[in-house]
Amino acid sequence: MARKSKYQTSGTASGRAARPFSAGLYIRLSREDGDKPESESVSSQRAILERFVAEHPDILPYDRYIDDGWSGTDFDRPDFRRMLEDIRAKKVNCVIVKDLSRFGRNYVEAGKYLEIVFPLFGIRFISVNDNIDSLENPSSMNTVMVPFKNIMNDEYCRDISMKVRSSLDVRRKQGMFIGSFAAYGYQKDPDDRHKLLVDEEAAETVRLIFEKFLEGYSMLGIARMLNERGVPNPSAYKRSKGLNYRHPQMDEKALWVDSSVRRILTNEVYIGNLVQKKNEIISYKVHTAKAVARSGWIVAEGTHEPIVSSEDFRRVQELLKRDTRTSPKSHKLSVFAGFVKCADCGRAMQRRKVVQPYKTYEYYACATYRKMHAGCTKHMIRADVLEEAVLVFLNKYISLAADFDRLISLLGQKKGTDGSRRIEASIAAKKREREEAENMLVELYPDLKKGLLGQEQYLALKERYERQIERADTAIARLEEERENSEKPMGENEFVVAFRRYRAPETLTREMLTELVEDILIHEGGEVEIRMKCRDEFLSAMEYLKRNEGLFSEGHLKEALGAANPTSETA
Repeated sequence: MARKSKYQTSGTASGRAARPFSAGLYIRLSREDGDKPESESVSSQRAILERFVAEHPDILPYDRYIDDGWSGTDFDRPDFRRMLEDIRAKKVNCVIVKDLSRFGRNYVEAGKYLEIVFPLFGIRFISVNDNIDSLENPSSMNTVMVPFKNIMNDEYCRDISMKVRSSLDVRRKQGMFIGSFAAYGYQKDPDDRHKLLVDEEAAETVRLIFEKFLEGYSMLGIARMLNERGVPNPSAYKRSKGLNYRHPQMDEKALWVDSSVRRILTNEVYIGNLVQKKNEIISYKVHTAKAVARSGWIVAEGTHEPIVSSEDFRRVQELLKRDTRTSPKSHKLSVFAGFVKCADCGRAMQRRKVVQPYKTYEYYACATYRKMHAGCTKHMIRADVLEEAVLVFLNKYISLAADFDRLISLLGQKKGTDGSRRIEASIAAKKREREEAENMLVELYPDLKKGLLGQEQYLALKERYERQIERADTAIARLEEERENSEKPMGENEFVVAFRRYRAPETLTREMLTELVEDILIHEGGEVEIRMKCRDEFLSAMEYLKRNEGLFSEGHLKEALGAANPTSETA
């Protein structure tokens, strides 16, 4: 017995229904079809479907369902969902499309609707250009050509997706901006949508955020300050400029939150770099974005005008790595927040305030000890004592940086004069010594042959002159190395550059601490160990000056270096 098609119904005679069909005319145009000829346009599809209905009196159009700009890789489309609702309400019992590609380009989903959903609801399906009609020609639905065409439509989308992704990556690597909306503080160039221009109104807020964070404000404190000043958050600001922008994590009341401040503080776009492809669509069938590992990000440097300096951005990133928790009521961090640690357990020290009838003071204590006495000891120190110790330490090295700067400058002036003449004279003298010893060595053997020297006397003199030549060679090599090193310019030393910016400060600021100090360790008993930044550069400057100490008058270098410890110092 021949198998009955699931599209054949008992209510048909000669394949013709007893009453007119109520048809949904479905039209879809995706973005990837936007540059195709008019044959794929919405108006063209509508004309084809309406002409088909006009030629079939047994079909009456119920409604037109148009998904313009929607991909066929999934079926979560607004008008397709509306058509399904009308099918469930039994308002539509016939679906007509121009061809299978307009219905959808997902092989699995298209098959589900054609093979299961539509037959279940008794829906007549017609694809005009494919000559498919589940009622008039049920075999047209059962042929292998239907799934084959769906597979080809699916493959077309996969191929397009790969080409689009590859093309976007090439543009990102070329430094072209690929995005719907520019980052807060920038706007798209009207003449080139792939280029960013500074939006001065928002850029001022960005600069303020970086400035206040470096001054010691917490991210929550910055957010509160901006809200108090009535500054709209990035989402509200973009909407005020006429952009249809929505961000799920942004407060729709136009208020700033600490997470939006953090996003700005960590975004390299503000130093002129484009960091793109942080997220990507899972696949052409799954339109959900996923985070991309940092190694997969595409970074293009110097693509547009920066809003903040690279140095300020670097310092901000270093501060963000520190433990800078503060009271929710406090807008500003203490000067030492994130820097003071217990020398034994390594945990951040906690700041506490003591209020007495006649005075109030602050102190730092080990966080481990406060939670569990057996875990560590107090390591307690008063905040004013700590501030004084750090200020003395920094003033010492600021003074030392000024001395280094002066000596390096003086050394640069002496290059090619006194030092070079001294080294050249020494090399010439050693070469003469070597030449004399070599001549004497050459004359020894003829004297031995003539009987002027005995065998033992010959060997002793030969060994003596060979040692002289060897010592001369060693001295010449050392002097030539000294000459080469003395001729090398020092260049800008990071230690000198960083510390010389400050001139005998009387008060300690967070900016100063951020720039010059790595960590502050508190030992039991109140001893303070300060680890400065630029330790390697400090050693490099010391080594350079010592290498050229012969160019300085007696005591200059020793006085400058003093007893400085390049790694850390206790106070």
